[in-house]
Amino acid sequence: QVKLVESGGGLVQAGGSLRLSCAASGLSFSGKAVAWFRQVSGKEREFVAGINWSGSNTDYADSVKGRAAISRDSAKNTVTLQMNSLKPADTAVYYCAADRSVRSKVPVVRGSYDYWGQGTQVTVSS
Repeated sequence: QVKLVESGGGLVQAGGSLRLSCAASGLSFSGKAVAWFRQVSGKEREFVAGINWSGSNTDYADSVKGRAAISRDSAKNTVTLQMNSLKPADTAVYYCAADRSVRSKVPVVRGSYDYWGQGTQVTVSS
């Protein structure tokens, strides 16, 4: 059974940093694109950052570009999202997702991803 588990969310003041991690069981991240999405209640789930199957390409939403960094650790089978200079607008539930297809570019569409975690809440206070 495939399971993605996010961790690292919490309450942080504006300007602070968080490090979100996604760990997989029953699935190897090797050879798969992995991304982070976020969702605010009542709004669409939106792409935040992603890394392609080889780690050679990354992509970021304009809203987090320059403040976020995604990386993968093949040995630990984890993907990490480092977010700095957090803003209240970053408040959301953050989800990890994995795409079982091999693509050169990072998919930014929610429907491209086959596996999802349960999410971790990030709250940024002003």
